[in-house]
Amino acid sequence: MADKKTEQASQHEHTHTHTHSHPHENTQMVLNRMSRAIGHMEAVKRMVEDGRDCSEVLIQIAAVRSAINNIGKIILEDHISHCIVDAVEHDDKEALEDLKDAIEKFVK
Repeated sequence: MADKKTEQASQHEHTHTHTHSHPHENTQMVLNRMSRAIGHMEAVKRMVEDGRDCSEVLIQIAAVRSAINNIGKIILEDHISHCIVDAVEHDDKEALEDLKDAIEKFVK
C-alpha cells in the first residue's frame, strides 16, 4: 500500500490541455525540504509570539525564503527535464507558455 501511495505522490497532473504524467525523481526530497521549511516557519512564528528581536526574526525569515526558493529550483529542474522535454517532443506550445509564465511568477 505504501508503494502505491508513493507512486501516486510522484505523479502529477497539469492544468493545461496536454495530458501526460511521469514519476518525479525528487518528490521525496521536495516533501522533506517542505517539511523542514514549514517547521522553520513555525519556529519563526514562535519567535514573533515570544517578542524576539526583529533583526533575528528577519534573518530567520530570509532563511525560510531561501529554503522555499531552493525547493522551487528543484521542482523547476524536474519540470524542465521531464515535462518540457515531453512538450518539445510533442510540439506542445501551451506547455512552453505555461513554463514561461511559471518562471516569471517564480522569479518575482
